[in-house]
Amino acid sequence: MEKTDAELIAAVLKGDTASFEPLVAKYQPRVFATARRYARRESEIEDIVQEVFFKSFQKLSSFRGEAPFEHWLMRLAVRTCYDFLRGHQRNRETAFTELSEPEEDWLERFVAEPSGADENAEAARQLINKILDQLSPAAKLVITLLEIEDRSVKEIAKLTGWSVPLVKVRAFRARAEMKKILARMAKDKYL
Repeated sequence: MEKTDAELIAAVLKGDTASFEPLVAKYQPRVFATARRYARRESEIEDIVQEVFFKSFQKLSSFRGEAPFEHWLMRLAVRTCYDFLRGHQRNRETAFTELSEPEEDWLERFVAEPSGADENAEAARQLINKILDQLSPAAKLVITLLEIEDRSVKEIAKLTGWSVPLVKVRAFRARAEMKKILARMAKDKYL
């Protein structure tokens, strides 16, 4: 019979470190999926996941059991991803010449007529990823959680440890940052 998360955690806390392995196996796909939203290279993703499980093992005694273990672990994963973004801040500017032809076409249509530029969703997705890569860590985190993962402001506050007003302010600033990047990319194209 399979042990519950609580039973496995209790065993680990009593010194049975092997009982942590089933928790890793159970939650590893979810942690990998979260890490993939914040890092592009597989080696970075693997480093983030390893860090999440290392921290969770170290801090397991602080898990109080008031919420499911998965919630506690995912909160730790999001915070670890944020730490990664801050440590590997990428404020590189993408030159317009680095865009693929579909991305360039989509951007031209968007500049000409913003309401009719939704035809090539894949090019738009690639362009959004390039824009996300240029955002500050806090902006990338809040946009990913709010717009891509479709989480509520309250959920983001719980995951990040930020206050609800701070989440709203960071979301507003992140959107403004994205608009500036998109405007700069469009300007580069026509200069």
